[in-house]
Amino acid sequence: MKKTTLDFTNCKNLYDLHNRIQESLNFPDYYGKNLDAFWDCLNRDCDVNYVTVVGSENVAAELKPTMKTILELFEENKKFWAESTDPFDYEILS
Repeated sequence: MKKTTLDFTNCKNLYDLHNRIQESLNFPDYYGKNLDAFWDCLNRDCDVNYVTVVGSENVAAELKPTMKTILELFEENKKFWAESTDPFDYEILS
């Protein structure tokens, strides 16, 4: 099982948010840094199967809707891979 921590603490803008995602989840260079690209890479190109999310409640106010969607997509990915021999899971610490 490959684990990572995705730390959004004090994330101030979308550029910073997507850079943290790309780095923590080891997304490829072609990651488009938007929610559609996030889903595509999470579901197809991500070799991480356990993510600890930190700081999701501490992002800038304008990022709250995006953060909500990201957490929903983590849940969708968990359901998608539930029957796999290498399932995906995540936890939210804050």
